[in-house]
Parts: sequence; structure tokens; C-alpha cells
Amino acid sequence: MQSHFRLEVRSQGQATIIAVSGELDLASSPALQEELDRAAVSNSQMLIIDLRGLDFMDSTGLSVLVRAHQRSEEQGRQLAMVRGPQQVQRLLNLTGVAERMTLVDRPEELLPDE
Repeated sequence: MQSHFRLEVRSQGQATIIAVSGELDLASSPALQEELDRAAVSNSQMLIIDLRGLDFMDSTGLSVLVRAHQRSEEQGRQLAMVRGPQQVQRLLNLTGVAERMTLVDRPEELLPDE
């Protein structure tokens, strides 16, 4: 079965924004991990993962987000996520991940006015 997954990456000031859409699961998680690895070696001080476009996320996708959060803390960078739809938020809440991460409604809440 084909997983409908898309990644869009953009830089804004000192932030890298990774917008994910479709299904973040076992099949698509490596693509997000690759992009997160690329962002980890960039000059960005903040990484924002936009979950608004996700239709579905499983435990594999969740573990990629948790590892990204841990890595950001180790590197002294800020990582935040834009809240996703109900299924995604429910997974984040049930697992306690939502309590440990910065969650906002829009990326602009974290970006300085230019």
C-alpha cells in the first residue's frame, strides 16, 4: 500500500520549518528522519515540525519526533511542533509526549517579526 506522505522544508530567519502531511508511519518515517538529520547539521537555532497536514501517525513516527526532541536538547537548539489533527494530538497526549514538548497552533507564534 502506498503511503501518501509529503515533506516541505523552508527556512525563516534562524528557524527551519518542516511541514509533514499524509501518513507518518513505518514507511514514511525514514524520509522525515533524513530531513531531521539534515536540519541537525544546519545553522538553524530552532526547528519547527508542522504536524497540521498529517492524516495519521503511528508509534514509528512518534519515536522519530521524540528522538528529534532529544537530539535538539543535546545540541542546545529549540524544537517545537505545530499541533496536528485530533488523531495525532491524541497520540501525543496519551503517550505524554505533548507534556514534554513545545506545542503551538501556528509556526508564526515562534518566529520573530521581521
